[in-house]
Amino acid sequence: MKKLNVAVFFGGCSPEYSVSLESATGVITNLDREKYCPVPVGITADGDWYCYTGDIGKIKEDTWHLDKGECIPAALSPNRSEHRLILLRDGKADYIDIDVAFPVLHGKNGEDGTIQGAIELAGIPLAGCGVLASALCMDKDRAHRIAALAGVDTPRACTITSMEDVNIVVEFGRNVGYPLFVKPVKAGSSYGVTKVSREQELLPAVENAFKYDNEIIVEETIEGFEVGCAVMGTKKLTVGEVDEIELSGGFFDFTEKYTLKTSAIHVPARIDREVSDRVKKTARVLYKALGCTGFARVDMFLTPENRIVFNEINTIPGFTEHSRFPGMMKAAGISFGEILDTVIGEALK
Repeated sequence: MKKLNVAVFFGGCSPEYSVSLESATGVITNLDREKYCPVPVGITADGDWYCYTGDIGKIKEDTWHLDKGECIPAALSPNRSEHRLILLRDGKADYIDIDVAFPVLHGKNGEDGTIQGAIELAGIPLAGCGVLASALCMDKDRAHRIAALAGVDTPRACTITSMEDVNIVVEFGRNVGYPLFVKPVKAGSSYGVTKVSREQELLPAVENAFKYDNEIIVEETIEGFEVGCAVMGTKKLTVGEVDEIELSGGFFDFTEKYTLKTSAIHVPARIDREVSDRVKKTARVLYKALGCTGFARVDMFLTPENRIVFNEINTIPGFTEHSRFPGMMKAAGISFGEILDTVIGEALK
């Protein structure tokens, strides 16, 4: 059987560059070498593209780009009939045929539909969500609007696009009450997110969020805890076990997400079967409403009254051995390698 060349895109111009390196290492390591030939395509923090030919361990260490002998300048051919990664060696063009493109880029310029657009323009089968779903899910405001139209509860919120409109969020805080969450509309891994406990903290939080995006959203706090649901597929959906985030205080910020210093993740979630089934059903509704394909992680809140409230969808969730998406699928009896087989199979359909 001919091995498939799988272009794994990693890095990128995003605050989540380092997270992408971890996830890409997980994907490349777990690709079945009997079926697939990984073609690592690294994008530096400055936006330079390289076909990386060195040791995979250097990706996680972020030393992959230091040896130029292991980095060949590269670009996707836009010709839909070719399905090629163009390599530029010593002023001459070479190429590698690509069967599937698997972007493992978190945040802006990777998870927001940009790289997906380049891949779809080139006519290469894409593992994961397409342009529209990626862009919508990255946009917390518009994703919430669509979720509400699909009949799913969302937090009360307001958005602004300029510091000149800060009075709008001040008024929102006075009407809704504290604490509130201030977030960039389009960012991930909790970058730029602040939990605000009183009005005096609101302005600095808004200024911080604007460092990451040109639009911010301010949301009410939902009492309860966060639950997640891993979903794969397009027409026929496979749903992993529901997980639960247990916090000792604060919120699930960047540090907690990647160190779990004071928090814990329970898989399966410590909820009864009826509630778990409702969470899974809601995840399917949200996944379809936002046009997701391939795979995504749907995050929701569960209140003390067992009301389900939408939080966000991650179209490229973490893909390390310890990440939530593989953990939820493992709890459902699906291994990391089987996840990759399924996602690549969906792309080739």
